[in-house]
Amino acid sequence: MSVVTEPKLISGNANKPLAQSIARRMSMHRGMSVGLVDARVERFNDQEIFVEVYENVRGEDMFIIQPTSNPANDNLMELLIITDALKRSSADRITAVIPYFGYARQDRRTKARTPISAKLVANLLTEAGVDRILTLDLHAAQIQGFFDIPVDNLYASPVFALDILHHFRGQLDDVMVVSPDVGGVARARELAKRIGAPLSIVDKRREKAGEVAGMTVIGDVSGKKCIIVDDICDTAGTLCKAAEVLMEAGATEVHAYISHGVLSGPAVERITNSVMKSLVITDSIEPTEAVKTARNIRIVPTAPMFAQAILNTWSGTSVSSLFETDTLVPIYEGMYSRD
Repeated sequence: MSVVTEPKLISGNANKPLAQSIARRMSMHRGMSVGLVDARVERFNDQEIFVEVYENVRGEDMFIIQPTSNPANDNLMELLIITDALKRSSADRITAVIPYFGYARQDRRTKARTPISAKLVANLLTEAGVDRILTLDLHAAQIQGFFDIPVDNLYASPVFALDILHHFRGQLDDVMVVSPDVGGVARARELAKRIGAPLSIVDKRREKAGEVAGMTVIGDVSGKKCIIVDDICDTAGTLCKAAEVLMEAGATEVHAYISHGVLSGPAVERITNSVMKSLVITDSIEPTEAVKTARNIRIVPTAPMFAQAILNTWSGTSVSSLFETDTLVPIYEGMYSRD
């Protein structure tokens, strides 16, 4: 019977800085050096992916850190091929740590003759040999049911709550949490409950995908510092329009807290030129230089939360304890003091 000594981390190319940050945090927790397994994940000239693991992983508890963000197909294939390499090297258990789960927006058939790509990706991961999934803010909670293996879905809202309580200290009576659409009400309500703020909704009507025909604010936002909450910001068109509508409705400031900053195409330029005072995202997707240098975009780290979740998974203790804001206060080591 194999004896698992320490959790081992391996990373693809999707978000190496996050993987290295998680390793550093785990080193602090363990009181010993935790590094990334020595491996190469490269491309042949025809762009086929090649993986070689240089360390012995037989009987080990392996954690692959790899968001399936842009380029989604390349990063997904990297994850699958790394999994296959570890499986064929007799790893004891393989956990896919997917900070951003790509294809999650295709979670149901909205029209005839369309795919459910999220289910296909779930099948691919399982067939490749993944034993467990650890992810952050799935676009649709029901995706957990697409898997026949355990799925731990962490939430950004406890970290966002800490950030809001820190940055809006003394102003919380003026804060209003806003859902950018009816479908996101549950997510917005969860954050509003954590910080003790009221809730408003921006009701939007679409003529076709990617184009918003009109928006209406449900609730009185006059004189309020509005905080828009959502899981994904792609081209930022809807987000910036919602901010304009809220300002027109009497809001004094508009901020946004988004779990996954996809920020493709003209997104950064739109946000920089928008009426939004700030956009806060996590580092679940590696930020580009444009995102890092944007005057009104701020990034909060997820490494402390993922490091603790990996350690809890490895040791067989509760991951759901990380759903609570108070649990994250010591994990974030005073970054968000509430005194």
